[in-house]
Amino acid sequence: MVTATSPYQGYVYAYPHKTAYRPLDPRPPLRRVWEGEPMDSLSLYLHIPFCEMRCGFCNLFTRTGAPDELVAAYLDALERQAGAVREALDAALDSASGGAPGAPGGAPGGPVFAVAAVGGGTPTYLSAAELTRLFDLAERTMGVDLRTVPLSVETSPATATADRLAVLAERGTTRISIGVQSFVDAEARAAVRPQRRAEVEAALGRIREAGFETLNLDLIYGIDGQDARSWRHSLDAALAWKPEEIYLYPLYVRPLTGLGRRARDWDDHRLGLYRRGRDHLLAAGYEQVSMRMFRLPDPARTAAPAHTTGYCCQSDGMVGLGCGARSYTSTLHYSHEYAVGTRQVRAIIDDYVRLAPGDFTAANVGFRLGDDERRRRHLIQSLLQAEGLDPAAYRARFGTEATADFGAEFDRLAARGWLETDAAGWPRLTAEGLAHSDAIGPALFSGAVRELMAGYEAR
Repeated sequence: MVTATSPYQGYVYAYPHKTAYRPLDPRPPLRRVWEGEPMDSLSLYLHIPFCEMRCGFCNLFTRTGAPDELVAAYLDALERQAGAVREALDAALDSASGGAPGAPGGAPGGPVFAVAAVGGGTPTYLSAAELTRLFDLAERTMGVDLRTVPLSVETSPATATADRLAVLAERGTTRISIGVQSFVDAEARAAVRPQRRAEVEAALGRIREAGFETLNLDLIYGIDGQDARSWRHSLDAALAWKPEEIYLYPLYVRPLTGLGRRARDWDDHRLGLYRRGRDHLLAAGYEQVSMRMFRLPDPARTAAPAHTTGYCCQSDGMVGLGCGARSYTSTLHYSHEYAVGTRQVRAIIDDYVRLAPGDFTAANVGFRLGDDERRRRHLIQSLLQAEGLDPAAYRARFGTEATADFGAEFDRLAARGWLETDAAGWPRLTAEGLAHSDAIGPALFSGAVRELMAGYEAR
């Protein structure tokens, strides 16, 4: 139920969160995990856990300053994992009845990937040659034709070099996302991101010259010293590049991050900046997709939302490769170990690069989803999008009505002015509901998931 007073409880980018995962005993073989799962519209995610620096707000699974030999060893391990996972997927298909994949995006007779993404960390921490090796792995081992599916890659101002961008463009990248955070140098320093605007502008120029279909800019509000005027300055500087997408992130102060040690209550300040940013982007012609995402309308764009490419995040599976990646089936979410602290992350990466091919054939830690959790995941991933929940899709998938399964939750949200039903009968968040997405999402977690997350020891 929604009782939180702060609008900033937690960013829900997946459900359940990795802190609800636990060691799987026994460890299920991947061929059994994927047996009977639809594999004609999968997502492929490649995780690169390296960055040139660790920002003060960062709680990602990443390490800085990785030497060349570690990066090479990581790519070796990633290749071993890819081979083991592809073999498991093929075995699962062979044992399943009625599976007939083979459409563009996957090798004939094998799993079909409808979308692909490379994240981190900072994937462009890799050199141009290393990026080429990474894409070769995706195409030759996993069977993905990267030039026929939407491909998203994350970068940073310092690593968006011409040679790296040339590789990304040549291999079919349709969307590139760059974390700018602020165009004000003093604010960037306050967020422990020592970059200069000149460096950011030069990187954006190179990205535009490379000709990617979609440029996404990430901005952060709530940085120490930031006010309405400086926030508007960053927004206008971003708009000058006419990015197809802009993400607005609230600054979070989290445990085990640099800024988390200087926590203060700034909810009203962040909420005010969010509203100013939202209204400014809407006035500039952007449409709001979620609390964070704003997009220029363009139905012809290849790097459109996943649901327009045949992939549905509520129901289709994801194959994650890399020590910080997670994978989804309809009933099991799984990954390797999770950590944020520098020492623990380094230890996990060091263990990962030593794994043999056989070590990648089973799921290690994860969370099994029963019927209630599957319904809840569908609800959360739908409701936190501006378009809301499609009642017909929910009914077709689960055989019940969302309003019956979650009537009490809907009533509480509506009573606060956070939920409405549109003309088509879709429950969706109001503008104020979207503003409180980071309270609504966590409040919709099941009691079991909240208990597991509370019992997780941060490390």
